[in-house]
Amino acid sequence: MSSACDDGAPRAAAIVDDGTADVDTLLAAIACQQRRLGRAVHGLVMTHPDGGHGCASPMVLVDLQTLDEYLVSQPLGSGSGACRADPQGFARASAVLRRAAEAVPDLVVSNRFGALEAEGGGFSAELLELMALGIPLLTVVATRHAEAWQRFSGGAPLLPPERAAIDRWLAATLAAAAHA
Repeated sequence: MSSACDDGAPRAAAIVDDGTADVDTLLAAIACQQRRLGRAVHGLVMTHPDGGHGCASPMVLVDLQTLDEYLVSQPLGSGSGACRADPQGFARASAVLRRAAEAVPDLVVSNRFGALEAEGGGFSAELLELMALGIPLLTVVATRHAEAWQRFSGGAPLLPPERAAIDRWLAATLAAAAHA
């Protein structure tokens, strides 16, 4: 399998989390829609069991294939200003992305390219492997990590959190991957 699209661009993109949309719900809806269209979609989506959002609320990743849940936050108490991301939880969930690389699905979604990945941890190795294999990959990136995503991905597109723009990218990318 080719490692990039015909124009040399990686088959990866990140939806920019600029605060204007619930990107976790958007990414999950896109994964569901692609599955309804008959595509094999693997990966992880973020849920917040208590209904909150962001690093201060409990964060659970859900495997799209098995529906297994991975707690990826740690309870630091209400007075903590630190990010509650739990690197051990992310390490456990990384197996989902490694299995996706082995399965070579039509699309892999990954909940986030965040601070852990920007620093070379988290799902960095798994995301790089997926991109090297040329497997279409869609993730989310906060505006503060957009430059790090661009460096990490070799210039993969940043998409606005708008369904039409994401659908255009998916159509072009999935068509190119099918013809590779």
